Amino acid sequence: MKLNTLKDLYIHELKDLYSAEKQIIRALPKMARAASNAKLAEGFKMHLEETKEHASRLEALLSKHEQTTRGPKCKGMEGLLKEGEDMIEEEADEEVRDAGLISAAQRVEHYEIAGYGTARTYAELLGDKEGVKVLQTTLDEEGATDQKLTKLAMSAVNLAAAEK
Repeated sequence: MKLNTLKDLYIHELKDLYSAEKQIIRALPKMARAASNAKLAEGFKMHLEETKEHASRLEALLSKHEQTTRGPKCKGMEGLLKEGEDMIEEEADEEVRDAGLISAAQRVEHYEIAGYGTARTYAELLGDKEGVKVLQTTLDEEGATDQKLTKLAMSAVNLAAAEK
């Protein structure tokens, strides 16, 4: 895909976010199974459903712009998720692994927040009001997930890991 205009870049960003979300959908069940903390495992399961909705929103936005979801694989997300897989495979105490899983999940969230924020800004500049609304909704949800992870880390998971 040639990137000659801001709209080209916007579509490219939406496709990249879609690729990222699809990769996350495959990774979250593994993270949920690896978590020993019940609240963390449940949080990963809940975020899986939310992530499916994020992908669906991106499909609709791309369709509105007469585009498919096909595009290159998001290499940034691939790397972040590989780090999460590595954490799952580490020989670690359960509580320490849970803290590591939160760390990996927050890296993913921060990457998504950056991507959705950028795409929303492009939508604003291009006058795509529906895109702005949809992307802001997802951005808000990603921020809320990050805050939930921080709260769980600070109130239980990191405290349990610190006792090791």
